[in-house]
Amino acid sequence: MRVLLTGAAGSIGRVLTAGLADRGHEVVGLDVVPQPDGVDGAWHTADCADADAVADVFEAEFAESSLDAVVHMAGHPGELSLPDSLTSHVITTAALLDAMVEHGVRRMVYGGSNHAVGHTPRAGLPDGLLPVATRLRPDTFYGVAKAAAESLMSLYADRHGLDVISCRIGTFRAEPSTVRSLATWLSPDDCVRMVDAALTAPAPGFAVIYGISRNTRRWWDLAPGHALGYDPIDDAEDWADRVEGRPEDAMENAHVGGGYLAESMRRPALDRS
Repeated sequence: MRVLLTGAAGSIGRVLTAGLADRGHEVVGLDVVPQPDGVDGAWHTADCADADAVADVFEAEFAESSLDAVVHMAGHPGELSLPDSLTSHVITTAALLDAMVEHGVRRMVYGGSNHAVGHTPRAGLPDGLLPVATRLRPDTFYGVAKAAAESLMSLYADRHGLDVISCRIGTFRAEPSTVRSLATWLSPDDCVRMVDAALTAPAPGFAVIYGISRNTRRWWDLAPGHALGYDPIDDAEDWADRVEGRPEDAMENAHVGGGYLAESMRRPALDRS
């Protein structure tokens, strides 16, 4: 497949650029920064929050070739004001979806977040696992924006018949380093497996899966991912003997969102300065 990858210069983006190419996909990079050294292939420098700039990218691609799918990983990775969070995660998604509809691109794989359900207490989860069907319980404005993006993608799936998969990513690192991440870790290799499965699953419609590895201590249900062909291999337990306990572990393990429930993450929705 020929795939437009947003956020291609980021940590996940670089892993996916190489990993998806290894699996036979042709990756077209898109980011707000110029193409980094060592990253090959077609590249566009543009802000996904700028609908005109996104439209220009699609026009350029379809003038020369075409696109089969969009993998949307662009967006600010932390907490901002509510308007800035919505711009970073919802407006960018809207610009891409509109361009997809205009050009007949039928599939989006979205870099969602566990923080869309981060306020869910872990106590009382059935079988200790959180299903994707649980109600949205954002833990921050970042989580609100990720939840809103899922709602927007659901609308476009229903209204335009798109296939849209939101991958609620846990802790993406080379290796787990905290007690919480022993449950929430997503390895780089499994990240590639996950996105490849989401790109190639037959007619998924609108779907949500949890983006974690096959962790022995996992909190989230992997069955929806399995149904789309995502079969993770790595297990954070292989690093458990290197992870030391910390005073904040109890707080981070009490809710799905971990440290995003901390008092320090609370701020007014609107910046009035």
